Amino acid sequence: MAHSTLLTTGHRAKPVTQTVRAAVASVREDLDAAMQRDPATTSRLEMALASPGLHAIWVHRFAHRMWQRGGRWRLPARLMSQAARIATGVEIHPGAQIGKRFFIDHGMGVVIGETAEVGDDVMLYHGVTLGGRSLDRVKRHPTIGNRVTIGAGARLLGPVTVGEEAQIGANAVVVRDVPSYSVAVGVPAKVRSSQPVASQPDPYADPALFI
Repeated sequence: MAHSTLLTTGHRAKPVTQTVRAAVASVREDLDAAMQRDPATTSRLEMALASPGLHAIWVHRFAHRMWQRGGRWRLPARLMSQAARIATGVEIHPGAQIGKRFFIDHGMGVVIGETAEVGDDVMLYHGVTLGGRSLDRVKRHPTIGNRVTIGAGARLLGPVTVGEEAQIGANAVVVRDVPSYSVAVGVPAKVRSSQPVASQPDPYADPALFI
């Protein structure tokens, strides 16, 4: 009987160990990605202690796991997201799906709605809203592809799709889909370029893109 218990205990401990290792690896990924994108920070320790954007996403990942469990876990998930909002100025609904190496620079004023979907290696600046235009319980928030950059103060409203490696200019208001590898600026946002950003002579030549 004791031998069986040990086996059972060991079997249960393994997933916990794997979960902890995965969480540590994810934190390191986030820190490395943040270091690459923030020239004002000189160390992982400084980034870990002084980045509200990272604090917000770390809390969100935990709250999102709770939200996925449903039932009685959803209220604590919402309360956790509200605590993060108070502490960081970043509001992320626990239902939002966010990919790897996500980074919010400065953080203050960012709002991400319940049905938003964000890919890997996405970067947001302060004041960005991924909001909805419907009161129905449907997919009502944006879908953001991989490696997208969204400038300060931009508003993306409704179930729009932003393709991979697109750039959204500062203060743009996006209410229509944005193709991959393009640059969108203005109110309402218009696509200024549909060629890969890497091939453009100066993708930030337009003042509306300054972030």
